[in-house]
Amino acid sequence: MDLLEKKDGPAIEAQDLTKRFGDLTAVDHIGFEVAKGEIFGIVGPDGAGKTTTLRMLAGIMDPSEGWAAIAGFDTRTATSSAKDNMAYMSQRFGLYPDLTVDENIEFYADLYGVPRKGREERFQDLLGFSHMGPFKKRKAGDLSGGMKQKLQLICALVHTPAVLLLDEPTNGVDPVSRRDFWRILYRIVREGVSILVTTAYLDEAERCDRIGLLDRGKLMAAGTPHEIRKWMKKRVLTLQSPDARKINRMLQQRLAGAEVNVFGDTVHLVCEEVEKTRAAALNLIQRTGFEVGGIREAQPGLEDVIISMMGKDRHEDTLPGSEPLTDSPSGDLLSGSPLPRASALPKGKTQDPAVSVENLSRVFGSFVAVNQLSFEVPKGEIFGFLGPNGAGKSTTIRMLCGLLTPSSGKGRVAGFDIFKDPEQIKQHIGYMSQKFSLYEDLTVEENIQFYGGIYGLKGPAVKKRKAWAMETAGLRDHGKSLTRILSTGWKQRLALACAILHEPPIIFLDEPTSGVDPLSRRRFWDMIYGMADRGVTVFVTTHYMEEAEYCDRIALIYRGRMIAMGTPMELKTRHMQEDILDIRCDRPQNISLELTGLAGIRDVSLFGAGLHVVTLDAGQAEKTIREKFKTLGLTNYTIETILPGMEDVFISLIEQDDKTHGTKTGGKEGP
Repeated sequence: MDLLEKKDGPAIEAQDLTKRFGDLTAVDHIGFEVAKGEIFGIVGPDGAGKTTTLRMLAGIMDPSEGWAAIAGFDTRTATSSAKDNMAYMSQRFGLYPDLTVDENIEFYADLYGVPRKGREERFQDLLGFSHMGPFKKRKAGDLSGGMKQKLQLICALVHTPAVLLLDEPTNGVDPVSRRDFWRILYRIVREGVSILVTTAYLDEAERCDRIGLLDRGKLMAAGTPHEIRKWMKKRVLTLQSPDARKINRMLQQRLAGAEVNVFGDTVHLVCEEVEKTRAAALNLIQRTGFEVGGIREAQPGLEDVIISMMGKDRHEDTLPGSEPLTDSPSGDLLSGSPLPRASALPKGKTQDPAVSVENLSRVFGSFVAVNQLSFEVPKGEIFGFLGPNGAGKSTTIRMLCGLLTPSSGKGRVAGFDIFKDPEQIKQHIGYMSQKFSLYEDLTVEENIQFYGGIYGLKGPAVKKRKAWAMETAGLRDHGKSLTRILSTGWKQRLALACAILHEPPIIFLDEPTSGVDPLSRRRFWDMIYGMADRGVTVFVTTHYMEEAEYCDRIALIYRGRMIAMGTPMELKTRHMQEDILDIRCDRPQNISLELTGLAGIRDVSLFGAGLHVVTLDAGQAEKTIREKFKTLGLTNYTIETILPGMEDVFISLIEQDDKTHGTKTGGKEGP
């Protein structure tokens, strides 16, 4: 079908779009439209068909059936015209690391045939609104992850496309950089660009004008976030408690008629009969003595909807870590039995912290990547290590794992000195790096067998642990499958299972769930909870602020220095000096522009489907905002003073540190 350009038609059109790979139908007769100046988000689990859909729209891959059009041009029969009207940003960076920021932009301008006349003005405009101007002479390879994402977006926008296709553009990017990235997207939408974005972050999905839920190649639902939430017929009860993790596990085992999930310090109960479920849950909680303030009904979030819609028919994927823990002779970390011999700390060291460092530093030439860190992590704790891209998190983990020698300071891991005993440390820890350490050309079973050999497992021991790993990863029936064909979520669970084959007492996880869908992320954390309940120490870095809430304690590192540490509640109540107003309204991205700069308001930012306003005086700020809304004729909104979330705390502490030291975010970690 050869389409003529339709000036008033949709920016993107897909009809019965289908893609098959042999017997596998990756995308199954989906259809949708994206209007001009609209942000349309596609959300779905790993392997749902999101990337395949974008590749067909970008003309990289031909559909098996159906058709698609960009700006009115058929992607098959008018491929050149369709590509002239769009830009595609894939998950993998298309930057040249040895070229500077300026040189990368110049290269893409040549590639897109941008006329020489007017180039400089366009470059300066792009560098200005992305705050990349000060870095234009820096090599792309020396940029942090967040800055690389912004540079790739600049390169995609250099020819002012009608349509922008973004495939999970903010994976592995810290909250500060993500906020900057979305600020840029809203600006270009106001210029008339249409955006189709896939994302694993549900707060980003809330920011889209409309979203589509894709699962197993089928488009299950499409509409505004508000409309999608209405698809959920069940109701949601929430409770907050410092014992949320324990309450969640107890209610999963004992409360009938409700789906129970933990979200940081909050437990969500999805049910049909609100009062009956509330009474039953309160009765169970009171009998066990856990601390809880009360149970209230709340509006379902997108994650509630997705878990309810996509998780209900996936019982076969349930992991051992999410099952009730019962006594078992197997000796598994998730079984409920005592930790086996391989997990024992060295004799005489059982009361020592699992990890302890004092004034730990690492310098690369003139660059101080880690600057005099001091902290302790007790056995069995889930310890979160947070910081922006380039803060020094991965460098610290590599030192603690015996992979990198510190420049100065002291440290012990599992009782061993990080300077003197790096090889002993490696035998007593598990380590899962940012990039999966699996061998793509080996099968699932072969990867497990390989790691078993590395850890010295032989005979019955390796056979037993192999069976355990297959079960844990949910790949019991896929042992002969090549690892490269697995989705990101499956690879992530297999990588964790391989990292803990030898049952170490300490596990280091470096951004383990980057780019993983909500269902896989939740199951991954079920595994972590199971290990921590058995006494394993978990040291984890993450950019998901919800995951930070799952940790027992959190350390925030910035520019190599520790700037805050405590429990999530301590950080939210002691380290955040400002008040937070949560505003729910239509078109929050437009309203944010109206509120920015008002007296008494220090910051306005998009937060899920609403806005968070930072102020020193919540009462006065609320009065000012209501007066502003009155002049705008806005009546459909709510304003509530709330406890700060971890993202609020994260950004506030970094901004405070910038003011104190006169710096800005956007550094680079050492090699």
